[in-house]
Amino acid sequence: MAKRYKLKGFHIVLVIAIAFLLFPIAFRSGYARHLIILAMLYAILASNWDLSLGYGGIYNFAHGAFFAIGAYGAAIIARQGISSWIGFLGGGISAVIVSAIVCLPVLRVKGVYVCLVTFAFSQLCLHIVRSQVSITGGAVGLTNIPTLTIGGFSLLDHGNLGFYYLSFVLLAASTFYLYRLVRSDFGLSIIALRDFEDYAISRGVPLARQRFLTFIASSFFTGLAGSIFSLYSRVAVVELFSFTYITMLLSMVILGGAATIFGPIIGAFILSLVSEFLKILGSWQYIIIAIAVVLILMYYPDGIFGGIKTIVNRMFHKERNIKRV
Repeated sequence: MAKRYKLKGFHIVLVIAIAFLLFPIAFRSGYARHLIILAMLYAILASNWDLSLGYGGIYNFAHGAFFAIGAYGAAIIARQGISSWIGFLGGGISAVIVSAIVCLPVLRVKGVYVCLVTFAFSQLCLHIVRSQVSITGGAVGLTNIPTLTIGGFSLLDHGNLGFYYLSFVLLAASTFYLYRLVRSDFGLSIIALRDFEDYAISRGVPLARQRFLTFIASSFFTGLAGSIFSLYSRVAVVELFSFTYITMLLSMVILGGAATIFGPIIGAFILSLVSEFLKILGSWQYIIIAIAVVLILMYYPDGIFGGIKTIVNRMFHKERNIKRV
């Protein structure tokens, strides 16, 4: 009797990757590509926040500001007549530098005070951006930002095809990076600090250094995603620092499943696409999304990804029991 083939996680990821690669061929609509591009950028942002929030247990509410700083950093560099590709990398580096700065006061506080300090820093960035009109455009923001080009080809040509694949490559690289990181000794150390802080410190895990590295590690791809956002949309606006934006990103992490990497990616795709289709309902869209999130978490406290794992495990468990009988 032939041996039954079992689908593994690698094969599932491969099938999903192929589907993403073929999506622009099957759907030539620029609007459809636009929605997926935004979803991929939010997925990068949410999954990297999960590194510090879910795995590290650090209530870093400045993470959304790293995305916004990446967007403004790339925009300011590109508007100076410098290559937009340098602006793209500059946005990621800007986010890393700012994350190192905000981490310094965080090292001296714990618990809810981390949340307060990081949120206050985010609002400080907002007021700085609004006040520096000559550099950041103030409350209006920056517009007409030079986009990315390769030779004579703009990544906005052919229905945003170039930005679609650039976003996909960045999401794939970010996911692989996070997957390897959380399974390394560093990843195990920040999980130990999250769950058993006193014991981990007594065993020689340096709290300050690991927190600092966690901030740095979660900010680079976040800044690059912000760079793509401003170079793709050709605008950088102060709303990226708003509390509404932070709340939406936090919902993506919690809905998808914290400390799972793939959970926030799923949550980002679901919320970004659903909210787009519910825009016709005005402010009611937020109420509907909030109710949906609460209902899902009532039945699956570990989020959608945790729910999927539970259902799959039950199916395989039932299959094993049938075989035994």
